[in-house]
Amino acid sequence: MSLVRIPTPLRPYTEGRKEVEASGPTVMAVLEDLTVRYPSLRPHLFNGEGVLRPYVNVFVNDLDIRGLEGEATALAAADRLVIVPSIAGGSGPESLRPVDHAALRTNQAVIIGLLMAAFVADAPLLAPIVAALMLLGSARGRPAFAGIYQLLRRTGRVRPDMLPDNPEPHRFAQLVGGLVLSAGSLGFAVGAADAGWVLAAVVAILAGINLFAGVCVGCMMYYWMARFHVPGFSKSPPPGTIPGRRPTG
Repeated sequence: MSLVRIPTPLRPYTEGRKEVEASGPTVMAVLEDLTVRYPSLRPHLFNGEGVLRPYVNVFVNDLDIRGLEGEATALAAADRLVIVPSIAGGSGPESLRPVDHAALRTNQAVIIGLLMAAFVADAPLLAPIVAALMLLGSARGRPAFAGIYQLLRRTGRVRPDMLPDNPEPHRFAQLVGGLVLSAGSLGFAVGAADAGWVLAAVVAILAGINLFAGVCVGCMMYYWMARFHVPGFSKSPPPGTIPGRRPTG
């Protein structure tokens, strides 16, 4: 069985469920089984010839099937399908894509834990290490501690939480956090330990707001800059989402 994430506009055809199970060895087989279970969903996914409609975007975990083997992409038991319909306007099919918010939350929790441990143990050397990993993760377009998340996922301690979203604001938020923590690390290096701990605390507090309240301040900054047409900032929040708030999916 594969878990299929249903977007909000299509949930009336799946009895309001946002995630449903369907079986099959490939993407097409799972989608076919899905429409057998929910027949009223079929015309919204397939045309009269049984071909997937062009405005229906399907992802396996966070990978677009167009970059894999299309509808013939084989599925493993742990794979999740995410359906993302094309949206007219600012966030179209080329911008909205599945973002694993479980990975983001794990990343935030690890950052908070490491910075708290650094303060309790009076180990400021941890700050530049965390900062470097955050900056590296931003450059690579992934959470700094994605490896820890993958380990937890393999052991079944966490499950993916794929939501249609823009990955760019989250990457920018991690970049901002990495830069602030780098400034704190510089404070430690020049003997301004108080300033270093204050900046480390700012990063931990912002990560905590994101983790516990679902508010990404760095994402909010990104969307405000996009609103004022700052070059390099072009994405709009997912429809129906307050800028910086976690999408409801």
